[in-house]
Formats: sequence, C-alpha cells, structure tokens
Amino acid sequence: MAAEDRHISPYTTQEKVWRLLWAIMQNTLFRFSFHTCNKWRIFLLRSYGAKVNYECMIRRTVKIECPWNLTMGENSCLGDGSIVYCLGKVTIGDRVSISQNVHICAGTHDYSKNDMPLLRPPITICDDVWLAADSFVGPNVTVGDSAILGARGVAMRDLDPHTIYSGNPAVIIKKRP
Repeated sequence: MAAEDRHISPYTTQEKVWRLLWAIMQNTLFRFSFHTCNKWRIFLLRSYGAKVNYECMIRRTVKIECPWNLTMGENSCLGDGSIVYCLGKVTIGDRVSISQNVHICAGTHDYSKNDMPLLRPPITICDDVWLAADSFVGPNVTVGDSAILGARGVAMRDLDPHTIYSGNPAVIIKKRP
C-alpha cells in the first residue's frame, strides 16, 4: 500500500488516550451511578474538561464523546439515551430540554475530497430550546433562542428563534407563542 493511501488518524495520541480513559469512566462510574446522582455525573464530566453547570440534569444513560468540548448552562437537561457527539464544540444554553434519544452530532467529513477528512464544526443550542424525542441536530447548526424541534425532526441548518420545527429535514410549523 502506498504511503498516500494509508489512513492517518485525525486524533493526536493525547486525544486517543483521553478518549479511552473517558470511555472507561463513562461505561463504569458514570453509567452505573444511581439515577438521581446528577452532581456526581457532572463532577465526572467536569473532571474531563466539560463546562457543565451543577444545576443541570444529566441522565446516566447519556453518551457523551469528547466531554472537553461540551458546555452546558443552568437548568438544562440531557434525557435518557441522548448522544452528544462533541468532536467539535457543543454549547448548550440555559433551560434547554433535550429529550430522550436526541442525537447531537458535531462531526462530519469533507465529502468533496477523496480522503474525506474529519471536520469538527461547532453546534450551538441557545437558551430555552426544546429538542423533542429522537430528534437530530447536525454539525455547524445553531438552534435559536426558544426554538422547538419536534419529535424525530432533523436540523441540518440553523433554526430561527421562537419557531417550532418538525420533519426531516426540519421545516417551520409556526412561530412559538
């Protein structure tokens, strides 16, 4: 195999080590904590560089990749089974409700290049947002203040503030009263 055809990992050795250590922590002390031990789970996340307010609720079945790229404001919630794939920065504002099985994905590939290099664009979820069950927020998306993404909705572009969206791809249903 020619050198130019070999896969080169986009991760540094340090990132690989931290990801491995976090995976062990997440699949033991985090996952098997009692369901009301939010502050314990937040402590674990913060010990890996996450900036999470202690007034948040994070369920034990949440899966977070690269927690050092996660920021969460006051009184926000990550529901059961949610996936927060923080390859890029993920910022979650205050009073955000992320329902069960929501997928937030701050990673993609540049398909215009043959080697499809990894891209890590950020995601910003502003204050007072509700992401309903099974919804998906893709890379480089900003969800505006007080927006709602309905169940199983897919946001691959920015969502306007004070607006309710639904569908795949997400379309405007109406303005939020």
